[in-house]
Amino acid sequence: MTPADLSRAVLGAVRRAVEEGVLRAPVPERIKVERSRPGGRGDYATSVALRLAGPSGRQPRDVAEVLMARIADTPGIARVEITGPGFLNFTLGGDPAAGLLREIREQGPEYGRGAGLAGVRFPFAPARELRARVITDTVVRLLTAQGATAAVEPGGSERITALPVQDEAIFEHAGRDAALWALLRPAAHDQPLPVGALLVQKESNALFRVRYAYSRSRALLRAADRLGVPVSYEGDALHVGGVSCNGDISYDDDVPCGSDISEDDGVPAAPHGAYRDPLAASPARGTAVPHPPRPARAAAVPHPPRPARAAAVPHPPRPARGTADPSALLAALRDHPAALESAARLRAPDRVARHLEAVADALLGFQHTVLPVGDEKPSATHRSRLALAEAAGTVLAGGLALLGISAPEHL
Repeated sequence: MTPADLSRAVLGAVRRAVEEGVLRAPVPERIKVERSRPGGRGDYATSVALRLAGPSGRQPRDVAEVLMARIADTPGIARVEITGPGFLNFTLGGDPAAGLLREIREQGPEYGRGAGLAGVRFPFAPARELRARVITDTVVRLLTAQGATAAVEPGGSERITALPVQDEAIFEHAGRDAALWALLRPAAHDQPLPVGALLVQKESNALFRVRYAYSRSRALLRAADRLGVPVSYEGDALHVGGVSCNGDISYDDDVPCGSDISEDDGVPAAPHGAYRDPLAASPARGTAVPHPPRPARAAAVPHPPRPARAAAVPHPPRPARGTADPSALLAALRDHPAALESAARLRAPDRVARHLEAVADALLGFQHTVLPVGDEKPSATHRSRLALAEAAGTVLAGGLALLGISAPEHL
């Protein structure tokens, strides 16, 4: 169950309570569901009971109890709790990652698009200035993706204004993708980005990172196909946050916890030449053995022995290749529908661009752990990580399409 599914479930509970006459309050257009904050309970929470308490003339906890009774049996929700003055807290059942990846794979680039604005019409007045036209066209796509009827038409009642771009020929000078990112990535009241930096293919260029992350997801799928590793999410094989066993962390389904664990470095002992887990830090190199003094030459006066060399300074442990914890990437994928909806409602395409940056950065930090390395045997962990990388690429492609920017398979 995704946050969007949970929001619809809570909205359905409110609607049923109102129809049954148990709750006398207007049904809200939408209900905001957020991840539980530190100190909270469960996976997600909502303050809708506090919002409905005033119009219904009841205490927030009473409203929360009414809603809890009508949502507790919803498939995918394991537990509903009431905390504080009337916050509803939800613990999802089963494996949330499995449902998320399944939904993304089934919907493809359409994932995140919804019907929250179905039946609402948004007529936009034509914009004269270039940047305002670009933002207006993008907002129309975002609203349409949320089920609304939106179009640019003469006499439209909605108008978008933005700080103008100085270079009216920006599309000819920078190309379509860089020009669109320069105009859409900042908020409408901020200056457009300088296009020069967007044409440099390096890490500091956010547009490059987003498009490169998509191309990396496709490259991982091609490499997996050559290695014979299928895309298949299998249970909890992602090991979110690691699987603890006697204080050690195992990321390999085929290595039982506690087997051949070395007390020195916390990783399985391996014979000479065997594969060693790249996620584990390399131990510091040993101190160099000083050379013995050279024997004296056959001379009347022997040379004194050379002093021993200074001990070599141990090298620091090598940094791990990325992180095997996919929680940041999973969180970014879960937030995608909410990011698209808020961008549409607030007429703010920059929110989509910022969200795509978060997805891209999380994928680029995770990508090095997806495929087997060296003599490592492909396992359920690799197949599941590959499914997550595929889902991230799908989300990036869908988000870029809404901004009108291409997603290249090779970059």
